[in-house]
Amino acid sequence: MTTRGFTGREPDAALRARIPPGQSATQDFPVLSSGPTPDVAPDDWSFTLKSGPKVIARWDWAEFNELSQSDLNCDIHCVTQWSKLDTAWRGVLIDDLLIAAGIEPPTPFALAHSVDGYSTNVPVADLLGGKAMIALRYDGKSLDPDHGSPARLLVPHLYFWKSAKWINGLQFTNRDEAGFWELRGYHMYGDPWREQRFTGDP
Repeated sequence: MTTRGFTGREPDAALRARIPPGQSATQDFPVLSSGPTPDVAPDDWSFTLKSGPKVIARWDWAEFNELSQSDLNCDIHCVTQWSKLDTAWRGVLIDDLLIAAGIEPPTPFALAHSVDGYSTNVPVADLLGGKAMIALRYDGKSLDPDHGSPARLLVPHLYFWKSAKWINGLQFTNRDEAGFWELRGYHMYGDPWREQRFTGDP
């Protein structure tokens, strides 16, 4: 995993309770990825919803942007020990995505897939109830390519590797299947407050 732009700062007392153990607050937005940034033109992008191998729904960029969109203001926490507070996102909540597809979640688990072959697993319960979205905008602007343009998953209550950049699909699975970093020793769940960074962490 590569990173740049992280400068840790000691939080004041009012913010300390919002920062999980082992984390430091940053005003920057460090760039992290498992490989080079892909060049994804919005007109070439589409999003596919699957149950196992079966396609449930698919939207192109124009169609996806016509779906109901919401704002989500949240703190984010990276496994590399930085936290960024009060981030502002806009996109399609997973709840609204399922409404648009006309389905209830068919399984208890999901895999997020990205255009570069990256994947990460998330329990469906952690995607619903306004907890997660397919983010299209950050801080009032379209996503920067290094931060996942044209779209990324946002699951802010888990470590940020779960918020897959360059996402192009969500696949429901019957079992909790490990994704890219989970296969390489990262925790299957990734709760920042429990410091679930690596396999074997409680």
